[in-house]
Amino acid sequence: MSTLPKKKNPWTPMAAGCIAGGIEATAVWPMEFIKTQLQLQTKVKGVVLPYNGMISGLSYYIRTTGFLSLYRGLAPTLVGSIPKAGIRFGLNGVFKENLKDKDGKLTPAKNFLAGLGAGVSEALIIVAPVETVKTKCIELNMPFVGGLKHIWAAEGLGGIYQGAAATAMKQGSNQGLRFMWYNEYKRIVTNDGERKSTPLISLIGGMTAGCFSTLGNNPFDVVKTRMQGTKAKQYANTFDCFKQILSKEGVVALYAGTVPRLGRVVPGQGIIFASFDTITQSLETIPIFQ
Repeated sequence: MSTLPKKKNPWTPMAAGCIAGGIEATAVWPMEFIKTQLQLQTKVKGVVLPYNGMISGLSYYIRTTGFLSLYRGLAPTLVGSIPKAGIRFGLNGVFKENLKDKDGKLTPAKNFLAGLGAGVSEALIIVAPVETVKTKCIELNMPFVGGLKHIWAAEGLGGIYQGAAATAMKQGSNQGLRFMWYNEYKRIVTNDGERKSTPLISLIGGMTAGCFSTLGNNPFDVVKTRMQGTKAKQYANTFDCFKQILSKEGVVALYAGTVPRLGRVVPGQGIIFASFDTITQSLETIPIFQ
């Protein structure tokens, strides 16, 4: 008799990911808002920026435009977060199933590849258009519909895929690093599944995975944001954007927004992985998801 674990229903992680994605996006949006603003700022000699960090940024917007302004740009991201997380977790599960060896095991490299494939897929299907609209909404202080109208008038339908290559590199590396870390963490902590996981274990695993992936791929995130901003035409392509940032602003500029991004990603990934594992366990008790 085969001792290999039964293959999981691919719809289960997709459904759990959709729910968890909506929860995570809403919970940590202010940090994403400040991170995007910091990455859009270009250093100009003699110009003093109104804020230069997470706390000062939060304080500035609450003081000048009110607390609710911190949620500007959430609508397109929330609309995209639900299917995005579903695609990410669903396809990651599919890729993992196909990469397992004859004993049903996965190496860290294979976990990275599964996350990479899921990240690139979600980038091209959902993230690129949603992130472009989100960035425009934040930079131009526009609502969701206004951002869409601006892109349509200024750049046409193709404008929503502005920065798609940079987004694919960012999401691919992000999810590759994140799933590699998280799966290795769970393997070690649960002793290859011999000990039952708990929401706290998932929360800590998600938070540490978020920290690891953020520090590992922040330059891709900065380039992605610049390529989706209103000044993207000054760059010939994604590589030129990277080169210009390095030559004109230095390597430090590639880590702009790291602190607020950590402030968003670390708790956010803790929330989404803990939510995902808990929701998955609940869904697996329903016949249609078994």
